[in-house]
Amino acid sequence: MHKNTTTLPFGPNAPWLAPLAGYSDLPFRTLCRTFGAACTVTEMVSVKGLVYGGFGTERLLLTVPEDAPLVVQLFGSEPEIFERAMPLLLERGFTHFDLNAGCSVRKVNKSGSGSALMSRPALLLKIAETMVQAAGPGKVGVKMRLGFTPGEENFLEVGRALQDLGAAWLTLHPRTAKQLFGGEARWEAIGELARAVEIPVLASGDLFTAEDGARCLSETGCAGVMFARGALTDPMIFQRLKDILADRDPALRTAESLAEAALTHIRLCQELDQTPRAFRALRAFLPRYAKGFTGIRALRQALITCRNWDELTAMAGSIAHLAADHVPLDHSDLTQDL
Repeated sequence: MHKNTTTLPFGPNAPWLAPLAGYSDLPFRTLCRTFGAACTVTEMVSVKGLVYGGFGTERLLLTVPEDAPLVVQLFGSEPEIFERAMPLLLERGFTHFDLNAGCSVRKVNKSGSGSALMSRPALLLKIAETMVQAAGPGKVGVKMRLGFTPGEENFLEVGRALQDLGAAWLTLHPRTAKQLFGGEARWEAIGELARAVEIPVLASGDLFTAEDGARCLSETGCAGVMFARGALTDPMIFQRLKDILADRDPALRTAESLAEAALTHIRLCQELDQTPRAFRALRAFLPRYAKGFTGIRALRQALITCRNWDELTAMAGSIAHLAADHVPLDHSDLTQDL
């Protein structure tokens, strides 16, 4: 049983790791914790998968006592299924939960889940209320978008209503569902929401660097930031933010430091999840550490041909020898910021 009774941390110096489909598994969450993540969120978990035993659901809930504080993110569109799923999680010792009303992936939205809930606020509120009633006060948050369609933004009304029914915190990705990840995130909307409610509001969206996080905190007055795509290319982003806020020069993002992070990630996978699936996923993940450095294409090809942990470790170490490309990081292919 997972015992997670820790109070969730909110504050500028308490950055969170976002729920990242395909990425924020136990080894990566643990890695980010070593670099200063104050709280982490699981990959989104289907409530139907929980209730009916869907393939892969157990892997998403893999955890250890040190994996705390931890928030389980749930998605679905049927309150009655949430009503059945919540006791199953509580019985296993999970205590904090997040409702996914922000994922804009078409497959998720087609089921009426994720950011599609923003177009049906009454249903969103009913699901959130079901979760709050099961988990108790202070245990449930909601991650949402500005609305479903540009020009029909309802995040302020939804945010106030969620607060009234007992939500303990909100996370806002300031784009509409239809925008997906296009254009720039409207950080000013995060400030609007933070001023409209009394519960903590976490910022998400376009936080690619620690400097972005510090600027977002300053501009919006939000309770904290939740790093997603920025953490995938730099898991040390959490500590870098803390350094900036403490008026310390953050360590540079170097090939050597990223190689060290990659090797630590491999070790954690070997300790926590040695399944073939974990090996394949990590093999595909590692090139993200080398974004912005020369030789990444050759490295990617070499990594995907690795056949075992020893080969993967040797190849990951070679990241340290890459040279900086001196070009801005391109995050356009990282769309799992849920």
